[in-house]
Amino acid sequence: MTHRHIIAILRGITPDEAVPVCTALVDAGITLIEVPLNSPNAVDSIGRAVKALGDRAEIGAGTVLTPEDVRAVAGAGGTFIVSPDTNPEVIQETVRLGLKSYPGVFSPSDAFTAIRSGATGLKFFPAEVLGAKGIKAMKAVLPPALPLYAVGGANPDNFGEFFAVGCAGFGLGTYIYTPGRSAEEVGTRARRAVEAYDKGTST
Repeated sequence: MTHRHIIAILRGITPDEAVPVCTALVDAGITLIEVPLNSPNAVDSIGRAVKALGDRAEIGAGTVLTPEDVRAVAGAGGTFIVSPDTNPEVIQETVRLGLKSYPGVFSPSDAFTAIRSGATGLKFFPAEVLGAKGIKAMKAVLPPALPLYAVGGANPDNFGEFFAVGCAGFGLGTYIYTPGRSAEEVGTRARRAVEAYDKGTST
């Protein structure tokens, strides 16, 4: 399966919804799935998704704020950690446990703190406030090979402007999922996102 740099963010999902929704995402071509820890019983949802889809997708956690959270996610089989901020303790614990680290950054200081702590990639958040121009300015001083993700306001309609400034991918939250949205609708939205992503990476 093609590896796309699209992270589906399932904020508010419940353990009973996790497997059908994650299955719909994987079937549509999205294989990076984040369950934010401020969702109901998030670690349970991660564990269920890993058990059902761990051979087809990477399941991780978002809104990770402490090293203890990192350990809980690792214990459930999660493979990556996303956080809203740049916390060296969280990044270092993530790396120590062999998980991928995608911390949230908003400034050059954040970005270089994350890089020095061992981040796998950077999550520009909120991207709609920072904007493509802000990301472009920071990209000029960052390591060229480091993957950058636009999160917070990214959707298929604006993928192009973020690709144009060097972003490798996106985190999609409310565009993909809101509590109560059916797996079928999630799948439809995921396919739309995959089409836009593939179009942007082939031009």
